[in-house]
Amino acid sequence: MSVKSFRRKPINLSQEKLIKTDFFKSEQRLPLLVEPLVDGIDLAVWATSNLEWIETQILNYGGVLFRNFNINKVNGFEHFIKIISEKLIEYSYRSTPRSQVSGKIYTSTEYPAEQSIPLHNEMAYSRNWPMKIWFCCVEAAEKGGATPIADSRKVFQRINPKIKEKFIEKKIMYVRNYGQGLDLQWENAFQTTDKSFVTSYCRDAGIEFEWRDGNDLRTCQVCQVVAAHPKTGEMVWFNQAHLFHISSLKAEVRESLLTMIQEEDLPRNALYGDGSKIENSVIEEIKEIYQQEAILFPWKEGDILMLDNMLTCHGRQPFAGKRKVVVGMAEPFCA
Repeated sequence: MSVKSFRRKPINLSQEKLIKTDFFKSEQRLPLLVEPLVDGIDLAVWATSNLEWIETQILNYGGVLFRNFNINKVNGFEHFIKIISEKLIEYSYRSTPRSQVSGKIYTSTEYPAEQSIPLHNEMAYSRNWPMKIWFCCVEAAEKGGATPIADSRKVFQRINPKIKEKFIEKKIMYVRNYGQGLDLQWENAFQTTDKSFVTSYCRDAGIEFEWRDGNDLRTCQVCQVVAAHPKTGEMVWFNQAHLFHISSLKAEVRESLLTMIQEEDLPRNALYGDGSKIENSVIEEIKEIYQQEAILFPWKEGDILMLDNMLTCHGRQPFAGKRKVVVGMAEPFCA
């Protein structure tokens, strides 16, 4: 992955007096680094008196990293989120495996350590998503394991106009086949064993669905490619075509699967909204832009990264050793 290196450069002393703000690199204004000026500052208490300031920064920069504050890594993390956004949301209609840690705090995606997770906006494969997402580093990896981030406004601006126009015209269709032991079971994705609940959820969300062979499920939904931020009005590239597309599978895995099942039966795929195939070259071009815009910083135990989920995308690098990063989401938005 091509990433831009970081170098700490102080920029100013905040008017809040108890904190200071820096950028890791002067020409990169993401994330804004916020640190206490004195030891022992309780982040939750400080946040209670500075909610407007925090909201201004997150809308301006897209991401804020709180470092070296006095906070309990799980319970305090959840409390901090509630101060800013009142209620956390459950991670339903999942696309990746996670575990509940406490309340509505979850593990980050539980993919094998040697795998990377491409940059993406959380739940951009849906018409409903959280406006804010937080990450807390409980234990930093011995090696690697960074969470790359990128400005979704810049990604939007860099997409080839012809590619952008075609996607905007046709939108994106996400096809998912649950079961077969190849990906998430629908019980995991929807967090229920009740078929009637899944049926109601799909109908309410505008998801086409088909129960197959008794207990297998296929869903299909046409969603947005780009979106305007409801508060700033800025346009962002907001989809997961590059994650769902057949080309995201390793060649040997893809070829092996296609000897056993038809392409339409793959665990997941992304098509144009009219059902036609998205060209591999288009997906590769989009992936390259994400890689070029990726910004990397090393996790430090106790770090809290707060992102505006529309303005900023995130991913994960491979790692060695133990790593524990927990996640909370809030402020549901319906397109």
